[in-house]
Amino acid sequence: MLTRMQYDILQTCGMNIAVLLAEMQGEKELFASTNTLLRVEANLLAIAQTLAHLPEPLRRRLLQIDWHGWACLQSLLERDAQPRRAEVWYGTQSLVPATLALIAALRRQEPTWFEIGY
Repeated sequence: MLTRMQYDILQTCGMNIAVLLAEMQGEKELFASTNTLLRVEANLLAIAQTLAHLPEPLRRRLLQIDWHGWACLQSLLERDAQPRRAEVWYGTQSLVPATLALIAALRRQEPTWFEIGY
């Protein structure tokens, strides 16, 4: 059940980021909009923290995820370290889509891992 809840958190946060960025014309517009940036960063942090707590067997099956990139982004966001523009943009454009695609593929391969009663 925990894995399904984590999966749902990842999907929801990924969708939130996609919606927030949908109308944006690019990186410059995101970083000019303080409110949108704060919401994007909050969702990125939730994804990073959720990934950090995935069960070890699941993490071992997701070797292609940029674990180092997520850990660095998590650290920057938790410490509110600046500058972090490049890292946040990398998170939205690379980390999120790649991670969600890899987890979705694993869910198709191992659906029982993501069931509510597992």
